[in-house]
Amino acid sequence: MSEQTFEQMLEESLKTIHNGEVVEGTVIDVKPDEIILNIGYKSDGIITRNEYSNTPNLDLTTCVNVGDTMEAKVLKVNDGDGQVQLTYKRLAADKGNKRLEEAFNNKEVLKATVEKILDGGLSVVVEESRVFIPASLVSDSYERDLNKYLGQEIEFVITEFNPRRRRIIGDRKQLLMAEREKLQKELFEKIHVGDVVDGIVKNVTDFGVFVDLGGADGLLHISEISWGRVENPKKVFKPGQELKVLIKDIQENKIALSLKFAESNPWNDAENKYSIGTVVTGKIARMTDFGAFVELEPGIDALLHVSQISRDHIDKPADALKVGEEVTAKIVDFKPADKKISLSIKAMLEPEKEEKDEVPVEDDADVVSVDVEAEIEKAKEEAEKEEDLKEETKAEEAAEEETVEADGE
Repeated sequence: MSEQTFEQMLEESLKTIHNGEVVEGTVIDVKPDEIILNIGYKSDGIITRNEYSNTPNLDLTTCVNVGDTMEAKVLKVNDGDGQVQLTYKRLAADKGNKRLEEAFNNKEVLKATVEKILDGGLSVVVEESRVFIPASLVSDSYERDLNKYLGQEIEFVITEFNPRRRRIIGDRKQLLMAEREKLQKELFEKIHVGDVVDGIVKNVTDFGVFVDLGGADGLLHISEISWGRVENPKKVFKPGQELKVLIKDIQENKIALSLKFAESNPWNDAENKYSIGTVVTGKIARMTDFGAFVELEPGIDALLHVSQISRDHIDKPADALKVGEEVTAKIVDFKPADKKISLSIKAMLEPEKEEKDEVPVEDDADVVSVDVEAEIEKAKEEAEKEEDLKEETKAEEAAEEETVEADGE
């Protein structure tokens, strides 16, 4: 074997490299904006800040040290200054793409930190490969503001993988929906009508409150918020508020909730507080043509019939009263089974006993129970009698005319 010259051995010891090739080198110098590598070639390799990472203004001296060994991809064998231009981030992106391709094929759940909020979605990075998560796939409910996700680590799956078109799509929504379905199933297996459970206010509307029960939402209708009246749920509840709620009904996947607990029902001791003859004070809550409803306390309304407002004739309650006005009246009837209380101001104004020449009655004439349906029915009967009387009169008049005509002939 012939001996090689020094020049031949030096030439053989130097690598031959090509664009796109992956090389390994040792860091011989590092500056804030570039890394210099000895790659065993006649020229050193240079990695600029932009080719190391996508992070702007990154100080490379905090990332690598002299003597470290690292791999990089060749961008240009000669960058014009006789040095080899290298890229670290593109090699990492290639490795990241392989990682994402495996996750895509295996439907693997990935974790990554949200680095940017873009128009219409989130941007996350997996081993220097960017994944875009559209706004419609970020959550299982509408998200008005995505900025809260910035810097947050989230889980997702890859639903579309096309690195050539730089289209790698992530989906977080399907994971949330799958978890919610699991929790929903567990929730429906353990809850029953009549249970009192913990919940968190999720959304407040004009007609009620949606409460997250941990797996499913329940509706707390405005009529079930209180034993009394609630004008607007938005004045009472706020999203995130914790509540203890009663499960009133369960129909398939719908849950009806209530805050009207049996022990707080104001009708429980109403018989003791509102016995017949008791004088009470309340506010006019609403009015109809036949009377005014007086709120004695939240959850208990009493009827003040139009005939019991004054000793004078009143056509309708609005002629003498107005909503919100405070009135004092006497309880003249109480039907616990029907939860009906009748009031009379008239009984407060007139004497308890009638004059001797008047027809006697069994009880105080002012202290009467007003049956609204009976009053309406009575009015109908009187109208029908009056109509019949008119018909009879017409018939008699017609008969008389026929008699006169006959006599004339």
